[in-house]
Amino acid sequence: MGTIWFWLVAIMITIYVLLDGFDLGAGAIHLLAAKTDEERRQVLASIGPVWDGNEVWLLAAGGTLYFAFPALYASAFSGFYLPLMIVLWLLILRGASIEFRNHIQSAVWDPLWDFLFCTSSLLLAVFFGAALGNVVRGVPLDASGYFFEPLWTNFRLDDETGILDWYTILVGVLALLALMMHGGLWVQMKTSGEVSRRAKRVAGRAWWGVVAITAIVTALTFRIQPQVKENFTTWPLGFVFPVLAVAGIAGVIFELRKHDERKAFFASCAYLAGMLTSVVFGVYPMVLPVLVNRGDGKSRRVRLEDRIGLVDHRNHSGSGIFYLCVSLFRGQSSGRQRLARLRRLKH
Repeated sequence: MGTIWFWLVAIMITIYVLLDGFDLGAGAIHLLAAKTDEERRQVLASIGPVWDGNEVWLLAAGGTLYFAFPALYASAFSGFYLPLMIVLWLLILRGASIEFRNHIQSAVWDPLWDFLFCTSSLLLAVFFGAALGNVVRGVPLDASGYFFEPLWTNFRLDDETGILDWYTILVGVLALLALMMHGGLWVQMKTSGEVSRRAKRVAGRAWWGVVAITAIVTALTFRIQPQVKENFTTWPLGFVFPVLAVAGIAGVIFELRKHDERKAFFASCAYLAGMLTSVVFGVYPMVLPVLVNRGDGKSRRVRLEDRIGLVDHRNHSGSGIFYLCVSLFRGQSSGRQRLARLRRLKH
């Protein structure tokens, strides 16, 4: 049962990265792809109907983590308290900048909202990547299963690790470039004119960085976390996940050169899904090294069974709402189209 919950959480986090990832990527390239007020409104219109709904998957993953692995939830939220507070404030600033940018039109305030939207999206991508790097690298757990890490120490992989070291920063940079590519492909697909062309250019340039750093991070990960090498050696079938990532990243550049925007975006989804599932497969059965494993999940099996129906029901509801929003707002976005679709949704 612990294995099932382990993979449920992993699937929810993967869906969150695929969906909210293009939102964060669109924000990170906001000032690069859009130069005028009208162009920046196009970028915001491309994510406006779905950005807040996409974040529900993060809440679903956190809630499932709380029910399935309470020891992990307690340890991670206390140990990562400082970066979690930073992430919380970045999410608040990002949401506020999107909403106020659409409701308050001012030559004084608009540049501030644009800056906050871009900066918060960029930093969130880096922090989420660094968090993944911490999960792979491991954390300094004490005998009681708790830990605390400062934001940084000496940036080395030794006994006094911080949230940020050279490895987690490298993973954070990879996450930023991958989401810039992902977001650029989304903006290219959902806008037109110069915004679409600039977004395609940014995505193409980010692709080269993603390829290079993916190779470096992969090689380093096999050295830093022995569990990854052990799992892939024990279960060779797991190589299907890295193959998916390789096929996805190759498909991005192939479809970009064919000018197929939709297939390029879905190839980016395949890359992200392949990378995340490779990590999950590599660290299994650990979530935080040594802390949570299948035995920990099994010890809570009885208390989890009466919550399975509730969790599944909420996930189906969230999936239905997301499908409705995407169906109503499919195609390229403009200010007038968005208003018309919002009126149709209200009726």
